[in-house]
Amino acid sequence: MATGINRAGRIRQIIEQRRPLAKAIAAVAQNLRNLEAALEQVEEQRLHLLSRSDDPAVIGPLRELELLGLQREIATEVVALGKLKSRFDRDVLQIGVIGRARQGKSRLLQSLSGLTPAEIPDGDRQHCTGVRSTIHHYEGIQTHGQVWFHTERSFLEEIIAPYYEKLRLGMRPVSLREFASQPLPTLPESLAGYAEPGAMYQHLKRYRDNLEKYRHLLGTTSPLPITQEQIREYVAQDTADGQRVFFNYLAVREVKIACQFPQQGVGQIALVDMPGLGDTGIGDEERLVKTLGQEVDAAIFVRMPKASGDYWADVDVRLYDIARDALTELPLERWSFLGLNRTDMTSRNGDNFHNCQDLADSLSEKHLKFVTCKIVNCASEAETSHLLDSILDYLAANITSLDRHYAQSRQDSLGQLGDRVRIELEKAEKILGIGSRGGWFPLFEQLFEQLWDDLTNGLESLLKRLREQRDDRDGEFEQQVEAALQTCQNDPGIPSQGAIETRRNRVGGYPNAYYDCLNEVRAHLSQHFLLLDKGLKQGLDRVKTQVAEVLIERGRLGGLTEVRGARFLAEIAERIPESLIPNQESRLRLGFEILSTFELSYRGTIQHRIRDRWMT
Repeated sequence: MATGINRAGRIRQIIEQRRPLAKAIAAVAQNLRNLEAALEQVEEQRLHLLSRSDDPAVIGPLRELELLGLQREIATEVVALGKLKSRFDRDVLQIGVIGRARQGKSRLLQSLSGLTPAEIPDGDRQHCTGVRSTIHHYEGIQTHGQVWFHTERSFLEEIIAPYYEKLRLGMRPVSLREFASQPLPTLPESLAGYAEPGAMYQHLKRYRDNLEKYRHLLGTTSPLPITQEQIREYVAQDTADGQRVFFNYLAVREVKIACQFPQQGVGQIALVDMPGLGDTGIGDEERLVKTLGQEVDAAIFVRMPKASGDYWADVDVRLYDIARDALTELPLERWSFLGLNRTDMTSRNGDNFHNCQDLADSLSEKHLKFVTCKIVNCASEAETSHLLDSILDYLAANITSLDRHYAQSRQDSLGQLGDRVRIELEKAEKILGIGSRGGWFPLFEQLFEQLWDDLTNGLESLLKRLREQRDDRDGEFEQQVEAALQTCQNDPGIPSQGAIETRRNRVGGYPNAYYDCLNEVRAHLSQHFLLLDKGLKQGLDRVKTQVAEVLIERGRLGGLTEVRGARFLAEIAERIPESLIPNQESRLRLGFEILSTFELSYRGTIQHRIRDRWMT
């Protein structure tokens, strides 16, 4: 077994080696998104050709193109790459602890982390853990936590909506107000009387009946720092003595706990505590699969055989298969471990050692495969420490190999997808090439040439008129200038004789006082000329309107929007996609944006000319 120091260093090295891989995966995912966008454009062209062409030689092959399926496959690959990137982005190795309720999962976590039932609830009665928590090891740290809450939207979509769908309760509530004010729909007759739907319905009823006790937490800024003493009230359903008085957990998405593990040299690791399965809360399995697939590097299954006799039940096999489906790219038997929880005569369960051995010996009969199976007393710090040591040693020696296997499976899948994309694109190139030479395309070219001639002639004619009018007097702008001059005459800002004398005495002579006053008067008069901004804007808007009229009348763009005048340019700019060609900014959109946002101002156009006159 490796020493703690060597192992911790090896784990740190593995984590650092992963980071460049995460960046490379992000680049591949972006390329896939670009490919998906390009295929979408090809699909639009295919549909356009189908609607316009009457050539059987074109229509048949066009219908055979399978582009939508490729787009769905690409979207699936992007999600899968996101899981892989999440794995390589982490700054710790994460070990998930899985098990049905009442199997000793919480006791194992307490022993491994050094925490107590005050932070990791356990009990001998009902389910007590309410939310998933991640326990991070840090050297020399005071135990504390952080809480992430659901928003109103995520609460309704991720927690409440699945109940409405599973129990066939009709339209789900669209707001907390509706959820609180409207009575719950009754179970449909086809489900009424059955135990499991009834228990699920009671879960939903618990959310609604206690809404006012946790509603204030939904949408709370996350993460919320909490002390060690506050942890239980956000992760547990009951107090340490079994009183079910906590409801905060109903609003919680996740809790992270930071503490110092009792073992030496464990390195950069975290334990992920997931609520025990076996309750009838809807969505627990889906959240388990998501967590296993995206957030853990290894998993510990915990099972406590009954002292009176036990066997591998269907629920155990199903739990294994659920975990297996969470990450199909990596065989579960290469990253999962089994801990059979040993109890003795002093426990309520009694001495179950022989039944632990029986379950270990019968694993192959149920096709349950793990890296290793260990019989361990989950309440013993020494035994669980030995279990953790063996798991960390295995990860330190094998995680690089596991990562390579996982990445290779994704690369193989991407290679196969790339082959299918190339085949379809080659077919599309031939078909669309034929389609472009179909009966409609010559007409398109003719109409486009006519449109382009009309548009360019219209814009060139407008430009010619504007050049001819360049030296013409603008009556409206002239009125603005006269108004500004009149304002300057009425309010020149020249100081009084007394003020000049005071200034002369302060600065030591009339010349100094003169230049001080001159600068102040110049600045004062300049403010009056800001009135010219309105006149400049009016003149520029007239030109923009003239450009818009050419685009509407000669460019046939009037049908795109009812907006007219200068605002027409901005409206068209908003309707043009930011990127018409993948990875390239739309120049057409940029042109309309430049036209619509171009402005003239007194400061930028006229002020420097007036100041030059003043300076001379």
